[in-house]
Amino acid sequence: MAEKKPFVLRIDPDTLKKIEKWAADEFRSVNGQIEWMLNKCLRESGRLKKKDESNGN
Repeated sequence: MAEKKPFVLRIDPDTLKKIEKWAADEFRSVNGQIEWMLNKCLRESGRLKKKDESNGN
């Protein structure tokens, strides 16, 4: 597994509640859900290279 770098994320409480609900619906942690969302956006924008995808990022 690739090394992960921790950082602080400030987020609106209502947005966090929606992400928590979505994460629960998908059986993921909130952290896992945010990572999934970021990776999805990167893929859709063409900013995630194929070799990055194979590393789970």
